[in-house]
Amino acid sequence: VQLQASGGGLVQAGGSLRLSCAASGRTFSRYSMGWFRQAPEKEREFVAAIKGSGGTTRLADSVKGRFTISRDNGKNTVYLQMNSLKPEDTAVYFCAASESIILSTMAIGHQYAYWGQGTQVTVSA
Repeated sequence: VQLQASGGGLVQAGGSLRLSCAASGRTFSRYSMGWFRQAPEKEREFVAAIKGSGGTTRLADSVKGRFTISRDNGKNTVYLQMNSLKPEDTAVYFCAASESIILSTMAIGHQYAYWGQGTQVTVSA
């Protein structure tokens, strides 16, 4: 599966952005999808994940209450709605896909076999 992330940009603190990740192929619902981010000089970190059916989601503690992950299997797209953005949310955001993942491993990057190219999110103070 090929992934194309979009929707990043520059926003002031307190603002919102919605990231999209479009996937190729006809079996999108088989894939669990994740969002990760990497800030300059920092390690990649988990942000959010959603199972293929959309019924199970997981969010990093740092974004709970502010970010929401959802998916539209009819459009082969997963979304990350980001509200109340903070300067510390500044990073390149990547989407990723996995055919086989369980709840306890959804936050682990190497469990995902497919990665998109990333989209830059910059939050100004």
